[in-house]
Amino acid sequence: MRAEVVGVGTELLLGQIPNTNAQWISERLAEIGVDVLHHQVVGDNPERIEEALRHAISHADVAIVTGGLGPTQDDITRQAVAVVAGARMLRRPELEEMIREKFARATRQMPQSNLVQADVPEGARVILPERGTAPGLAVEIEGTLLYALPGVPAEMREMMEETVLPELASLAGPASIASRIIRCVGIPESRVAELTDDLFQASANPTVAYLAGGGEVKVRFTAKASSREDAEALLEPLVEEVVRRIGDHVFTTTDEELEETVGRLLRDAGKTLACAESLTGGELGARITSVPGASEYFLGSAVCYSPMAKRTILGVSQETIDGPGVVSAECAREMAWGARRLFGADIAVALTGAAGPQPHGGAEPGQIWAALEAEGVSHQRGLRSPGDRDLVRRWAEQAGLDLVRRHLQGKLLPDDHRQA
Repeated sequence: MRAEVVGVGTELLLGQIPNTNAQWISERLAEIGVDVLHHQVVGDNPERIEEALRHAISHADVAIVTGGLGPTQDDITRQAVAVVAGARMLRRPELEEMIREKFARATRQMPQSNLVQADVPEGARVILPERGTAPGLAVEIEGTLLYALPGVPAEMREMMEETVLPELASLAGPASIASRIIRCVGIPESRVAELTDDLFQASANPTVAYLAGGGEVKVRFTAKASSREDAEALLEPLVEEVVRRIGDHVFTTTDEELEETVGRLLRDAGKTLACAESLTGGELGARITSVPGASEYFLGSAVCYSPMAKRTILGVSQETIDGPGVVSAECAREMAWGARRLFGADIAVALTGAAGPQPHGGAEPGQIWAALEAEGVSHQRGLRSPGDRDLVRRWAEQAGLDLVRRHLQGKLLPDDHRQA
């Protein structure tokens, strides 16, 4: 069974709200083995909505449309469905009564405009709402089953879970789609593809996709089978082989964030962590503390942006500031040492660099140094990040977290200094 998802609303096109409905619907359809072929987004224009619906009907077995079922002048999905279906609009007395009762129970005066929600294309089946006042619609057009649902996420999900998904699961028969995502850090997307290319040349099931961004690479595997268990069984040997080939760069096979992986490792090891940050301005600490339970292992972060702060708070020597400079392996090492002393942590990680757009501390924009200090371990790693200021900062955060991960997994040499 092939599906298309259509979002209606000019606010989506303007970027005023994200189209989270399409993502959620696609995830739920995949769970019951329905293939989503296209997403469309269209503004509040009758001709363009009708065009989008005709396109969906011509390409898919099922079309799910969200938005445009409200009571205002720009809510015109009902009328567009009627035009495409070649049906007239009819006022349904039972829907009118339902809408009046909802307002009465809420002790609110009902605007007369709300009664347009009782207008339904002739021949369409109604999906009654528990939340809100907008009924959903189901109608078959040229062999395609079209569902029109409210755009409010809670109202849409209610109708999907109670009506649409059970109906489609029955029509689609026993099938399921399962996905696994592994995430890698410190390796280019092209290298990941090169290492794994032969595994996917002869196989259409499972499929693979690569996504690079923010200092990491995601590899998504998707398999389809008669049950979720069978689909996952297809994925497991492939995931294991890809992890074997990519090696230490893989930090998770369960799609968790790098800070979650680090937090889990710290908790399991019973270790504490502190940070010293320059170019990231506290963002590394913010990511670490975004994980529930971070107070078990995270002690704090010293944000020391200026040379004076590095010297007076973290104890970076004046010789280092005047010599190699504040963007150097030496400075990063002394910052990490200072943070470990300051917080009394088992492990400390420090970040310094030139975020740009201008050179800083004698270093060109994009130069990053990360350092880790622990009992018997002193490690510094330099790297050059492409892109703008935000991307450089993100790469620095990834580098710092990855040093902690590798240390806890026993993958760092006791005394290592390198420029990557």
